[in-house]
Amino acid sequence: MIKEIYLAGGCFWGTEHYFKQIEGVVETEVGFANGHTENPTYKEVYTDQTGHAETVRIKYNSDVVSLKFLLQMFFKAIDPTSLNKQGHDEGTRYRTGVYYTNVEDLPTIEEVFAAEQKNYQQPLAVEKLPLKKFYNAEEYHQDYLDKNPTGYCHLPLELFEFARNAKEKR
Repeated sequence: MIKEIYLAGGCFWGTEHYFKQIEGVVETEVGFANGHTENPTYKEVYTDQTGHAETVRIKYNSDVVSLKFLLQMFFKAIDPTSLNKQGHDEGTRYRTGVYYTNVEDLPTIEEVFAAEQKNYQQPLAVEKLPLKKFYNAEEYHQDYLDKNPTGYCHLPLELFEFARNAKEKR
């Protein structure tokens, strides 16, 4: 069954590329989530005045990969205690978050957050909210690292290899 989840993990170029490597992810799209303006452009979001977070819409085949596994992989790609900053990228647009569209996903999300919190003394700085709104980013942002293999990315290249080889034990 095809399901979706929206994940904000800092710059969406690397976050999207990371999740595209995971078996069972069937489609990704970068955009802007949970802000207070309609149809924002990248230039507008970049000002940090729109309230939007750079976010990746992930469609996945739940018969191949579970939401729990995707969220566990998400936490391997972010610093969950860093507020509005991932790598060298700073600003509210780079905040981390899990935005769900199905309330039935909330128990799984809560379970993964609780397990992750045990690894840290300070509270997690990752939003956990229903998706209010998602707007697609401009076309040149979609599949950015496929189009620009030497383009900027806050994630280490080894992480993409890790994601490619990660297999869920079912």
